[in-house]
Amino acid sequence: MTVRQGKLVNLMDAQARRHEILDILGRNEVVSGNELAAKLSVSRQVVVQDIAILRAAGRGILSTPQGYRLDGISQKKVRIFACGHYMDRVYEELALIVDNGGKVVDVIVEHPVYGELKGYLMISSRYDLDNFMNSIRESQGKLLSSLTGGVHLHTVEAESEEVLDRIEKALGDNGFLMSDF
Repeated sequence: MTVRQGKLVNLMDAQARRHEILDILGRNEVVSGNELAAKLSVSRQVVVQDIAILRAAGRGILSTPQGYRLDGISQKKVRIFACGHYMDRVYEELALIVDNGGKVVDVIVEHPVYGELKGYLMISSRYDLDNFMNSIRESQGKLLSSLTGGVHLHTVEAESEEVLDRIEKALGDNGFLMSDF
């Protein structure tokens, strides 16, 4: 395993932990920071940092005297997909996600110098996707994944776990998931 791959695994671990926090809070429970830390086998400080990152990503998490809870802004299901492909397949990958009912919230890469880099995409339709692709072409910009040889993560929102399962299957069937890259 290379250092870069090791950092990607660490990034995926942090993303998985944040996903688990959202799953726990999504049960409409109030959960203390200490309870989250115990369930996730991390320190309370790690939970505080994860909550701050989730809030910065637009997750509505409230702090109450009893603990954390979702404030009802986003009750959608969320999953992180580890993907890999080159520039010529960007449109195809993102279209698979939105055509199967998902919203591509962001793209995340692990840079060897800067650490985690995230770009908010908020693509939920072909219209959004076409605008994104036009923006890349017009600006002659590079994708974040060009920094990591095509390896990246996407946070995807959907109405249900079934929709996320359908998206995961479509990505896998078309060779976009890291296990296929």
